[in-house]
Amino acid sequence: MKLKQLEGLLGGLTQFPAPKVELEQYPTGPHIASRMLYTAENSFDDITGKVVADFGCGCGTLAVASALLDAEHVIGIDIDPQSLELAQENADDLELDIDLIWSDIKNLNLKGFHIDTVVMNPPFGTRKKGADMEFLSMGLKVASQAVYSLHKTSTREHIKKAALRDFNAIRAEVLCELRYDLPQSYKFHKKKEVDIAVDLWRFVPNAPRSS
Repeated sequence: MKLKQLEGLLGGLTQFPAPKVELEQYPTGPHIASRMLYTAENSFDDITGKVVADFGCGCGTLAVASALLDAEHVIGIDIDPQSLELAQENADDLELDIDLIWSDIKNLNLKGFHIDTVVMNPPFGTRKKGADMEFLSMGLKVASQAVYSLHKTSTREHIKKAALRDFNAIRAEVLCELRYDLPQSYKFHKKKEVDIAVDLWRFVPNAPRSS
């Protein structure tokens, strides 16, 4: 599938009608999501034929993108049941088969699943300090091949240090810097849109690779 085609399909997904501030629910736009998954597949072979988990899947954008790129099995995980309903609708609309799990990331139990790749757009940790680190820590415990994640560029050194020193990653690489347009989702947002610099990271866990 071509990048433009992937971006076009993701652009048609239903997004949060009423985002929840405490969960930092921001939609992953089709521009960023398509490039994130397209890079994961075309540069690293981490999606097609693999088992992919989308942490904090929200409306299912990254999970849907993984399924469109022919992942063998896609699992979406979120703490918000309404988000999971939306993700199911989006998957059904495109006739995609995605398993959805209602769980918070901290208490996630994926026993019985062999996860190759984790993809995520975690909370930035602005409302709940350290939320981004919880996602990253669990991602590196679960994935056997790679973790792809978006984090504020301003936290780059902190993220790298934590991944390599605390979370047992053997590699932590910024693939590119992207501009994340946050729409005015919440009452406390003064501007119509906020433009934030984010890094697209690829982390390699210290785990035996499957042959």
